[in-house]
Amino acid sequence: MTVLSSRHAQPVDPGLVSIALEVAGRLANDASDVIMATAGRGARPDADESPFDWVTDTDRTLERHTRRVLTAEFPGIPVFCENADGDTAGSEAEFRWVVDPVDGTANYVAGVPWCAYSLALVDRWGPVVGVVADPYRGQIYAAARGRGMRANGTPVKLGELPSSPIVCTEMTRTGPWPGMGEFISRAAANGTGVRVLGSKALAVAQVALGHAAAAVLHSYHEWDVAGAVSLAVESGAVVLDRRGEGDPLPVDGLLVAAPEVADEVLGWWQSALAR
Repeated sequence: MTVLSSRHAQPVDPGLVSIALEVAGRLANDASDVIMATAGRGARPDADESPFDWVTDTDRTLERHTRRVLTAEFPGIPVFCENADGDTAGSEAEFRWVVDPVDGTANYVAGVPWCAYSLALVDRWGPVVGVVADPYRGQIYAAARGRGMRANGTPVKLGELPSSPIVCTEMTRTGPWPGMGEFISRAAANGTGVRVLGSKALAVAQVALGHAAAAVLHSYHEWDVAGAVSLAVESGAVVLDRRGEGDPLPVDGLLVAAPEVADEVLGWWQSALAR
């Protein structure tokens, strides 16, 4: 069994965590309503843009709303949004909010029922609070450090769920990631299907929910995955980088997996990358 990093997250003021959970949940509900009211309604980005780079009016509206609410409620905590900010790595603040207003924009524009709103409060040890709204399924997934994960208020724990024969992954902005075909072949040879559904946040959330055995992401931004990683950690999933090292929020490849399959899936991934 892979041993996670011995680096221990520091405790966070319980009052801050409680307020952050409440506000994040409210924002997730707002976003879910907006996404369901506008998805697939013909709001098309410029024709010369890649679907992986699309930014819609809904992205901008939810980003402004999220930033306005968080700035008012947590004036000392910076907010990083997908469409407005660069890398968060240089932030010197003790905490930061990271948000992806519509994760899976190409699906959203087409009306494909697979996109999400993702929001997380992060410190130097990883996610403190995370929420992911799954509008088409009417679900709000929420977690906080040391408080577990809930789906619409119902606790979720991986040890209480059956194993899944599905692994999720996602394309990069330029197409398949190096070794992706080999990874799919290795998974298939071991009776596991690989799914590419178009939302990094929901891919990781499926592991937290027990719907998928693992999720492998070759590239991503912090705002893509921080909310869902919070869910995964609190549900009992293993979080590793591409080297197999435990990290609460890896920056060099991401594997989120049920503990009993983490080593096996990591082996497929590392073998695929080595070819």
